[in-house]
Amino acid sequence: MVAQINRVAFDLLGIPIYWYALIIVSGIIIAMWLSSREAVRVGMKAEDVTDFMLWGLPLSIIGARLYYILFDLPQYIENPIQIFNIRSGGLAIYGGLIAGGITLYFYTKYHFIDIWTFLDVAAPSVLLAQAIGRWGNFMNHEAFGPDTTRSFLESLYLPNFIIDNMYIDGIYRQPTFLYESLWSLVGVIILLLLRKKTHLLKKGEVALVYLMWYSFGRFFIEGLRTDSLYLFDVIRVSQLLSAVLFIGAIVLFILRRKKGNLPDYDRSLGKNQLII
Repeated sequence: MVAQINRVAFDLLGIPIYWYALIIVSGIIIAMWLSSREAVRVGMKAEDVTDFMLWGLPLSIIGARLYYILFDLPQYIENPIQIFNIRSGGLAIYGGLIAGGITLYFYTKYHFIDIWTFLDVAAPSVLLAQAIGRWGNFMNHEAFGPDTTRSFLESLYLPNFIIDNMYIDGIYRQPTFLYESLWSLVGVIILLLLRKKTHLLKKGEVALVYLMWYSFGRFFIEGLRTDSLYLFDVIRVSQLLSAVLFIGAIVLFILRRKKGNLPDYDRSLGKNQLII
């Protein structure tokens, strides 16, 4: 008998509070705090990040939910009340990124903030939030891969609490949530190292490297998942979008470099400001 983690962390006044929600919120808070600090380093204001989050966060959650519903529409047409049930998961990262990107475009235009600088500031923190958020999928026993064996999972030197919770519906599963979480975490480290190198990256390229890194890994990891959203019951939506984003980011990177006269990503602009 394997020990399964309860999806409910605790009850608050009779209302179940799910690990999924706690982990997602924790990732968002950490991302907002780190982005605020980096914003000051590049000459922005910390409030630029927090003020954006007042609009960007709820709209990103709505976008993540709508994206998920759109590609699994028959289920929600039959039972519309489930549209509002996000405690059991059902938030698509790409939907959140699309909604957040659209919101950011209008926010930066309205406040006269350079959108590329904002994206560079946010990219590593967003990727870290994604790495953390995948553990919410783990707690919900979702975002898993195909059948496997306990001996295979043990060969990966995984701790028992992960192995035990990959026993889903009577079968051990590939921990694709973990693959993506680790891929994202490595990406965070790479972005932070690249960002520290003076005169290496131009403005906007931290964000473009983020897109390349995440979409490349997501393309292959998505191919392992058994709960993918499909287009026309044939194409995995996230794989298609990953391919488009990966190619698009590379093309944009090259075209911007050919155009020339791009300023460096400069962390010295806010050197005389107090960073708290």
